Amino acid sequence: MFRIVIGFVYLIWLSWAIDLRADSPAPTLDEVIAKYSADAVLEAEGGNDTSPLFMTLAERRIAFAHFDALYPTRLVSTSGTGVPLPDARLDLGALTFSANGKAMTLSDLVGSQHLLGLMVVKDGAVLMEHYAPDHGPEARWVTFSVTKSVTSLLIGAAIQDGYIDSADDPVVKYLPRLAGTEYGKSRVRDILQMASGIAWNEDYQDPESDVARAGALNGVELTDYLGQLPRVAEPGARFNYNTAESNLLGEILRSAIGMNAAPYLSQRIWQPMGMESDATWLLSLPNDRETGGCCISATLRDYARLGLLALADGVLPDGTRVVPEGWITASTTPSQGYEGYGYKWWLYGDKRFGARGVFGQAIFVDPKANLVIAAHSNGQIASGSDHNRELDAALLAISDFLR
Repeated sequence: MFRIVIGFVYLIWLSWAIDLRADSPAPTLDEVIAKYSADAVLEAEGGNDTSPLFMTLAERRIAFAHFDALYPTRLVSTSGTGVPLPDARLDLGALTFSANGKAMTLSDLVGSQHLLGLMVVKDGAVLMEHYAPDHGPEARWVTFSVTKSVTSLLIGAAIQDGYIDSADDPVVKYLPRLAGTEYGKSRVRDILQMASGIAWNEDYQDPESDVARAGALNGVELTDYLGQLPRVAEPGARFNYNTAESNLLGEILRSAIGMNAAPYLSQRIWQPMGMESDATWLLSLPNDRETGGCCISATLRDYARLGLLALADGVLPDGTRVVPEGWITASTTPSQGYEGYGYKWWLYGDKRFGARGVFGQAIFVDPKANLVIAAHSNGQIASGSDHNRELDAALLAISDFLR
């Protein structure tokens, strides 16, 4: 059966090379559902006509805000009482930075059609909160690979709760079906750092690559595929971006905690952290498993609260520790394989770190400035876009200014 996540995640990543245009008429939600929903994709057997690869900017603007209407998802429920974010507005519009060979101000970025929401929180108070006219505080927006960092937090929670003994545990301890394979020699830590040492081809333009064949597999199919791959480096020594290993981390998590990831996220983080709104988590077909590396949909304010949890070293507002002491430090320490990556967090240098997703989704954390910045975006292309470069430059400029 064609898999929704293959049709969505793999092809959406492939779209980095394609200029998707915004000059088509604005669609309705019903039109987007009719064209791109799970039922439509399955009926078309994964044909290109129903692939998000070919969504226009206008269609993505609808789809990214309504994943639960298009695809199967699992609810991440909140308690219904959001922890307040005090208001301390500061005019940052004149802040300057350079991107794409030109000088810009933050007001320029805020005026871009590609930025849906931007929130700046310093010392626990909101300095800036911007939404596009068709967006708002209650609008959920898909995170894409920001989800990888959330899965990393949940691995930390599982260690704190005693379901996982240590990040140094061998993968096979939680997935015994990998016994006798090269993955059986890798540790949970290696998977967190995308440094298993196992061969993997992440070429999105090659239909025969590993990511094309198995980038969205889950369950036994995933471990069967990964289990036949050869080792090319010692565990932990070599960074190799591997989509399937984030899904494998989801398998490790579910095996360890004995439940689905979405309710665990709700119980351990979403409710006690005081998130304002329910979230949803994309499920793969046909096994209905949360995709460990993709597609939690959440509001901008709750993006920011995830950043605040990381900023607080994984301690909730009531003082309860969600992850072990030192987990966030370990998660944001440069790995042996690549100094720009930790436990599924990207590292920006000088203690700054963040979670990133294609098309410009972001949670940026600067402990030195006691700062969190969150962004919802609809960039021109999945990665390497002008908007992504503008957002990256703005995040660092805000951080530098507020230090």
